[in-house]
Amino acid sequence: MPNTSLLWLRRDLRLADNPALAAALEGADRLLPVYIHAPEEEDPWQPGAASRWWLHHSLTALGAQLAERGSRLVIARGETLGTLRRLIQASGAGSCHWNRVYDPALIGRDTRIKQALRADGIDCRSHNAALLFEPWQIKTGAGEPYRVFTPYWRRCQRELARLPAPLPAPGTLPPVPDGVDGLSVEVLDLLPRIPWDAGLRERWRPGEAGARELLERFIDGALEGYQDGRDLPARAGTSRLSPHLHFGEIGPRQIVARLAAAGLTGDDADAFVRELGWREFSHQLLYHFPQTPDTPLNPRFADFPWRDGDTEPLLQAWQRGRTGIPIVDAGMRELWHTGWMHNRVRMIVASLLTKNLRLPWQSGARWFWDTLVDADLANNTQGWQWSAGSGADAAPYFRIFNPVRQGERFDPDGVYVRRWCPELAQMPKKWLHQPWAAPADVPRDARVNLGRDYPRPIVDLAKTRAEALAAYDQIKDQG
Repeated sequence: MPNTSLLWLRRDLRLADNPALAAALEGADRLLPVYIHAPEEEDPWQPGAASRWWLHHSLTALGAQLAERGSRLVIARGETLGTLRRLIQASGAGSCHWNRVYDPALIGRDTRIKQALRADGIDCRSHNAALLFEPWQIKTGAGEPYRVFTPYWRRCQRELARLPAPLPAPGTLPPVPDGVDGLSVEVLDLLPRIPWDAGLRERWRPGEAGARELLERFIDGALEGYQDGRDLPARAGTSRLSPHLHFGEIGPRQIVARLAAAGLTGDDADAFVRELGWREFSHQLLYHFPQTPDTPLNPRFADFPWRDGDTEPLLQAWQRGRTGIPIVDAGMRELWHTGWMHNRVRMIVASLLTKNLRLPWQSGARWFWDTLVDADLANNTQGWQWSAGSGADAAPYFRIFNPVRQGERFDPDGVYVRRWCPELAQMPKKWLHQPWAAPADVPRDARVNLGRDYPRPIVDLAKTRAEALAAYDQIKDQG
């Protein structure tokens, strides 16, 4: 009787360095690669619209890869445990393998599934494909999770040399058992019904091949000068691998190994690997503090006096890139068009929302969750709590970005702002980041009619900065 193994795929949509795939292939005569669509089991953080777009194309790419190697992707939908049991019965699988995910809702679900399948007599095992280190692996000397990044990463660096080498992709795969049917990816209805995704299609190539191509392009280009260039939104100075990492089309171990194989060391390479460390740190925090996607890690901020009254117009202006503050509007428009935003600009727009508009960070996190192709619960949570001042190793609340100064420093020629805010394309550089301050003698062909051509600022930056600091004073002595 053939030895059949089921491979349950989730956010590990690749063939290279896929530990669950490698384990499932050990001694298997048949392999059943399965993707089960059950977004309701991820409540309250079901994938947003941009993530669903990416998932559609990533599943399509993985299906093509499997077909090239003599296999196929079986897509199903419905309650996961029941679907797995049905597929195991239909295929005669004696083992089931998957790679772990670390979202709080899914940890509990996966634990229950493992217990149930083992009770059914199935050899059921999970593996790590997503992280350099498991969230429970790196601890302080007291056995506690780290809450400050620098000592956490210092400890991780001592362990990097012990990482196993990435696993190669198999050249061929065993056939799928007869009699097992699946759905087409189109049935999952992941793509938008209104075609707002043109910018995503222009910018991204989901799938394992796209991830490898992007890594090689980064190594050959933007990695040189990365330490400084990563802060300049007008240039392609970052890797843009974040959505590929989230969907598991490439793993962090592969990236570290590729840099080492290329002999890339020094400040730029170290700074880039350190960014992978922030991703690890975020996952460690989410694992140990599962309440943080909705609740401030620092309990003082539970009583923070957010803005009263009808705040919906302010939130909508921020979401639509109509705040009247150019660097902020440029970032929000880039996000809407491409499903991605430069990290420096993410910090600027988050500071404006939580400090100057004084709107809850959770509303920003929800908007990012729906619009980012790299929406990752751990990274999104850590980023927003950092910006709000309420998280681990957070920026002090009184650190309030001045978006005018940030624009002048990191987009000094205005290339980024002019691209995403074409209304300001002719504005002289001196006034580009604060068009409301431009004098009346600005040449007619460069003049912008505020309130008609481009919005007036929805807040006074200096006044709202003072109000934010006063609000912080109300909670800073608590706890």
